[in-house]
Amino acid sequence: MARAPLRISEASPSRVGQHRPLQYCTRRPNFAWTCAESAHNAAAQTGPYPNEESKVNVSVRKVADIKLNNEYLRVETDVDALKKSVESVGLIHPVTINQENELLAGARRVQAVRELGWEEIPVQVIDRDVMVQELISIDENLVRSPLSHLELEKYLNRGREIYEAINPKANKVDLSSEDLSAEEKRQQKEQEEQDEDSFAAITAEKTGLSKSVIKGAIKRDALASEAVKRARGGGELNATKTNEIIKLEMDAQEQVLPLLANKTAKEARQIVAAAKSGGLTAAIEASEKVVPLPREYSQMLSPMKRVNRSISRILVEELRYDGPEQSKINNELMQLKNNLIQYFRMVGMED
Repeated sequence: MARAPLRISEASPSRVGQHRPLQYCTRRPNFAWTCAESAHNAAAQTGPYPNEESKVNVSVRKVADIKLNNEYLRVETDVDALKKSVESVGLIHPVTINQENELLAGARRVQAVRELGWEEIPVQVIDRDVMVQELISIDENLVRSPLSHLELEKYLNRGREIYEAINPKANKVDLSSEDLSAEEKRQQKEQEEQDEDSFAAITAEKTGLSKSVIKGAIKRDALASEAVKRARGGGELNATKTNEIIKLEMDAQEQVLPLLANKTAKEARQIVAAAKSGGLTAAIEASEKVVPLPREYSQMLSPMKRVNRSISRILVEELRYDGPEQSKINNELMQLKNNLIQYFRMVGMED
C-alpha cells in the first residue's frame, strides 16, 4: 500500500481507531462461512470514524489472494497460541483488506490460518481513501502488537499526521520542545485534562497510555534527526536523553550527539543547554568538564536508596523476622557490611 502525501481531505471530524464490532467467524466442512456480530457490538461502526457512513463489507477471500505488502504488518511472528485459539473457536475478527486485496489489519491471523492450511478467510473489505487505510493499519499495531520504542514513536507520529490532516478542526499535538516554567506547566496540564479530541487524547483512550507519554513519543519521532533515531534504536540514547537533544535543531543534534555518549541524563541536559546558549564550542567545553560516572556506580544509586530506606524502617519500627529466609538475608547483609568496610578503606574514609 503506497503512502499518501499529507493533504486535507473532505472527511468529516472523527475519532481515530474506533474498535470494530466483535465478530465470531466459524467454518464447517462443506458449509459457507458464518460470521455473527456479538449483541454488545452489533450497532457499532466498523470504520475508524464513527461519524462517517460505514463503508465495510464482510465477505470471504482465498488466503493465497491476500497481499502482504503493507509496511505496518507484523509478519513472521510466533502464532502458535493464536493457531490453537483459531482451531478451537474460529476467528473472532475477520481480517481487514482494501478493494485490491491488500491486507490492512490482521497479519498474524492470516499467518495462523495459512499455517493451519485454510484456503479461505473471512475479510472486511474497506472502501476508503489511502490515508484512512494507512490509519487503520497504524491503529491495529498500536492496539494489538508489542512494538519497539522506535516503532511506537514512528507509528504514533505518522498516525498524528494523518489524523490532523483528516480532522483540521481537532486539537493539534504541540510539537514544541522548549523548557516550560512552572506556570506554563500548570496551564499545559489543565489544557491536557480538557483535551478530548486530539490524536493524543483519542489514542490514550484506546491504548491506556497517558496523553503525556503519547505526546513525548510523537515529539521524539517528529523532532529527532535520523542519527539520533539510529542512536536510540541502538540503545545509545534512552527516552530521557532523547528528550533533551531534540531541543536542538536537527543539524545541531548531529554535532552534539557524540558528546552524549556514556553521559547521564543530567549531564546530557547540561551539554544540550550549553549548546543552545553557546553552540558546539560551549557544548564541547561542558562535555569536557563532566567527570564520567562508572557504570558500576550508577547502577548502585537506586538500589542503595531502597536498601537504606528499608533498613531505616526496620530499625525505627523494630521489625523482626524469624522465617525461612532469615539466614539468607543475614548472610547478604554481612557480605554487604564487609564490602562496605573495604570500600571505605579504598576511598580513605576509615574511622
